[in-house]
Amino acid sequence: MGKLHLFDMDGTLLHGSAAAIEISRQLGLEQEIDALEQAFVTGAMTPAQYAQRACELWGELTDELVTAAFEGAPWLEGIRDVWADIRARGERCAVISLSPDFFVERLVGWGADAARGSRWPAVPFTEPVDPSGVLSPAAKLRVADELCGLYGLTRADCVAYGDSRSDAELFAALPVSVAVNADHHVSGLASYAYTGRDLRDAYTLVRDRD
Repeated sequence: MGKLHLFDMDGTLLHGSAAAIEISRQLGLEQEIDALEQAFVTGAMTPAQYAQRACELWGELTDELVTAAFEGAPWLEGIRDVWADIRARGERCAVISLSPDFFVERLVGWGADAARGSRWPAVPFTEPVDPSGVLSPAAKLRVADELCGLYGLTRADCVAYGDSRSDAELFAALPVSVAVNADHHVSGLASYAYTGRDLRDAYTLVRDRD
């Protein structure tokens, strides 16, 4: 039976950054999003509250600006190579992120079998974010279970890659995990740890593991 490789995006595939930061940079709102990031990291703001405030900030967002943010973001090297190798081996790869789905889902074009993010209205926004569609750290495990069901796998077949508190529940529930440029929230939970800028090196830690 194959494996399901589950990748976080912000801070993991994106080195030292997040979708919201890259989008806000395109709009000249770096200071504003930094304040929201700090509130979220410290637990003063829930994922839904963060999303609602970010949506209010991004009133001028267009699809062209999302494309510029995505293409100019500091992605790790080797993402496409890793996903191509995973699929060539008959395994699956997916991205699960709290970030907006209109950004996360672009990674399907890079070779991910699935890319799941928080549900946002289409760009440009004509309606607010529905809090019920915003993913939480706990929801990452629920999405992982849904993907396992879709692919006929179980948690025992999963490998998680992540960097921070939003990945902790997933790391605690899955048998194999790789901390990628991670903080203390997951470093003690991870099976392996990687620091660097190339996903191929992180993937090598688990590629041939039974």
